[in-house]
Formats: sequence, C-alpha cells, structure tokens
Amino acid sequence: MSNNYESGLSNKELLVLFWLYVLIPLAWGVTNTITQAAKLFH
Repeated sequence: MSNNYESGLSNKELLVLFWLYVLIPLAWGVTNTITQAAKLFH
C-alpha cells in the first residue's frame, strides 16, 4: 500500500510541476501583452 501512496504523491508533484511549467510562461506572456497594450494607450 505504501508504494501506491508514494506513486500518488509523485504524480501529484509531477502535475504541480507541469502546471508551473505551463502557467509561468503563460503569465509572463500575459503581463508582457498588458504592458505593451498600456504603452499603446498612453
């Protein structure tokens, strides 16, 4: 049973790492786009 628990934990960690890998560049792109748009409107 402990093996299943450990693999579940690592799967959760992999999922968190995957979302960080996706969301950090996405958030950076969104903030870049907003700052560029703000420059255009000022």
